[in-house]
Amino acid sequence: KEGTDRTIDVERVLVAVGRAPIIEDIGLDKAGVKTERGSIVVDDHCRTNVEGIYAIGDCGRAPLLAHKASHEGITVVEFIAGKGHGAVDYNNIPNVTYCHPEVASVGLTEQKAREQGLDIEVGVFPFSANGRARTAGETDGFVKIIRDKKYSEVLGAHIVGPHASELIAEFVIGRHLESTVEEMERAMHPHPTLSEADAEASLSALGAPIHI
Repeated sequence: KEGTDRTIDVERVLVAVGRAPIIEDIGLDKAGVKTERGSIVVDDHCRTNVEGIYAIGDCGRAPLLAHKASHEGITVVEFIAGKGHGAVDYNNIPNVTYCHPEVASVGLTEQKAREQGLDIEVGVFPFSANGRARTAGETDGFVKIIRDKKYSEVLGAHIVGPHASELIAEFVIGRHLESTVEEMERAMHPHPTLSEADAEASLSALGAPIHI
């Protein structure tokens, strides 16, 4: 990227090119199904513009995640069966990067919340202050919460650290129930566990952390 040639000796090369929907030559144009930028256009019930035709997973709307696709599939089947599962909440989809330490998030980032003009407060709690993380020797990372000052609702949560992929589910449920950070903190967390960092980050968003 500096405009110069470089030579690196390595054992393996990983090429990551991403993925894209494959929707060509399946009859969408004949059926009149609307597409946009290589994806099938759907609503929150995964319905296309043609009655009786649905699209789920990577061929529909982003993000391209397995758990989102699975949830969409259940939503469509129950909707067709008349059971009314409800629409997919695309604002509450957890994202996980399976690296080390793990990275997970749900909801708004601090920047996005400010861009929307929301009055927010941010709380951060480091895993270095969590007993379970210290005994496991996994102290890198933190739990970060963005809360709305007006209602104290959890707008977003971001975790970098051990088992972030598991810990983020607590905030997915909390946001689904429109929980406040006070409710997240007052729910008793077992000790010693990594989940205590979730509660402490909630307290930190209120300006009242205990263990830092």
